[in-house]
Amino acid sequence: MDTSAKTDPGRPRQAAPGIEPGRPVEWALRSAEPADVEAIAELRATVMRPDLERLGRFDEHRVRQRLRDSFSPQHTSVIVAAGAFAGCVTVRPAEDGRWLEHFYLAPGLQGRGIGSAVLRTLLARIDADGVLVRLNVLQGSAARRLYERHGFTVEAQDPIDVYMVRRPGAGALGT
Repeated sequence: MDTSAKTDPGRPRQAAPGIEPGRPVEWALRSAEPADVEAIAELRATVMRPDLERLGRFDEHRVRQRLRDSFSPQHTSVIVAAGAFAGCVTVRPAEDGRWLEHFYLAPGLQGRGIGSAVLRTLLARIDADGVLVRLNVLQGSAARRLYERHGFTVEAQDPIDVYMVRRPGAGALGT
């Protein structure tokens, strides 16, 4: 995984502990380890709770257990910002490309450009392989706009999930 530090200009927003609002935040990706599973499960529960509650689907135990059951350290990267755990993302091989899963960023770091920067980095790698990337996002989730800005389009949807796909090189990666 890419372990080089990067910076992204921040927009004013409540920062995570130890991170000043409006200041650039250095971030890096590191390979996940089995011991990361509980921190990632807790972050998933925190980040997904509002959307799952809105959809009437939040279950305190299930939201964590689904992550534990599907956790794949070999395909997961931990996002480190200002030297601390800040999030994660999984890029899993699939028959026709890759699945982008479990992309979570600590709430205090959302809206500061880190998610876009991480996504640009991952999409550049996937584009180099010339394959599709797929994901699903909950109906009504603000994350859908992030994915659309990076070239994802709706492939299918149901009352809970929106399934999206991105062809190699699609979208403006500079956003």
